[in-house]
Amino acid sequence: MTTHRAPADGAAGAAVAVDIGGTFTDIVLFDRNRTRLANAKVPTTPADPSLAFVEGIVQALTQSGLAPADIGQVFHGTTVATNLILEGKGAPAALLTTAGFKHVLEIGRHDVPRNANLFTWVKPKRPVPPQRIFEIAGRLDSSGAELTPLDEAAIRAAAKKIKAMDVRAVAVCFLHSYADPAHERRARDLILAEHPEALVSLSSEVLPILREY
Repeated sequence: MTTHRAPADGAAGAAVAVDIGGTFTDIVLFDRNRTRLANAKVPTTPADPSLAFVEGIVQALTQSGLAPADIGQVFHGTTVATNLILEGKGAPAALLTTAGFKHVLEIGRHDVPRNANLFTWVKPKRPVPPQRIFEIAGRLDSSGAELTPLDEAAIRAAAKKIKAMDVRAVAVCFLHSYADPAHERRARDLILAEHPEALVSLSSEVLPILREY
C-alpha cells in the first residue's frame, strides 16, 4: 500500500492549472506527494466555460488516482478575452472616464513596436470609439482625496444614452481610482439605476494601478 505524505504546511498535495482557450481547455495536475504530472485536453464550452473546466480536472484526477479533496491549489488562465479583442468579436462597449481624458485610448502610450517598420506600422483599432466615450466631471488626487465632486447628473445622462445605443458593456475608468474607488463605485450604482441590463466593469476592480492608459 502506498502512503501519501502531506506537505509540511498541511495543505493538500496537488496543484492544478487550467488554461481556457478559444478551442481547447488544457489542464495540468501536479501531485507533489508523488512528484508526477497528469494532463488533459478537452474542447472548450463557450456557452459555459466552467463545464470544460470541471471536465478537464475530472479527467486529470482520474489519471492521477486522486480525489477532488486532494487539490490544494488551482491556477486559472484564459485567452478568451484576448482572442475576442484581437478578432474584434467582443460586444460593443462604452466608457466613462474623467473629464479631459476622452482621447487617452487613442493616444495610448505612444509606443511603436521596436521591430516594426515606422512607415508601414498601423496602430490597432481602438477598443471603444469616441462616440461611446463619456467624460465625467469629478476628480481625485493621487492620494485619493476628492478635488472635485463627482457629477452624478452627467453619469445618469451618459447611462441613458448608452442604453439608447443598446450597448450593455460599460467600463468606468476614473483618474486615481486605485487610491480610492468611491467615485467608480458610485458611478456603477448610477449606471445600473438607469440601465439595469448593463454589465459594468470598474478599473479599480479589474486593475487598480497608477497610469492613465
